[in-house]
Amino acid sequence: MSVRTKRTHLAAGAIGALAAFTLVLSASPASASNSYNGRAYVYGAAAWHDDWNDEGILSTSSNTSSNATCLWQKILWADGLLSSSAIDGVFGAGTKTATETWQRERSQPVDGVVGMDTFRFASYNLADNDQSGAVDHYNGSTYHINMTRDSDGRYNFYDGDGNARLAGYDYRTCS
Repeated sequence: MSVRTKRTHLAAGAIGALAAFTLVLSASPASASNSYNGRAYVYGAAAWHDDWNDEGILSTSSNTSSNATCLWQKILWADGLLSSSAIDGVFGAGTKTATETWQRERSQPVDGVVGMDTFRFASYNLADNDQSGAVDHYNGSTYHINMTRDSDGRYNFYDGDGNARLAGYDYRTCS
């Protein structure tokens, strides 16, 4: 093998190694957290009436299996668009269809994805029914959802078994 061929092979090997190293760095697991503010949970601060103006994306391909999705399904249930048995924290075809209906009924862009605008519009139905100065309900057109915002700004809701659940993007513990 000539010196030139050896140099070419060495250069190609070095480039290949650098490309592989770069791929390993860029292919590390991505967090399933909120894509707009980086928080790992549905969050709010200060006045609760505009809390959900920077929440992450929920869809059949983003944060598909999470407690944040479970919270969204509870909103769809509260607005009469999803049965209680369909609240499982998995954003599947039924949740997408119900989301499209929810968006259409509110004259929102219909894409079946819960993004920043859809979350923001849903936040208009947050309420302080007990007049404590803190959000305690989502007032749906059919039902109300009890929820709280803790001192760290994280939203909690109650699952079908009555357990308080943190509305996180990175895990699913709701039922």
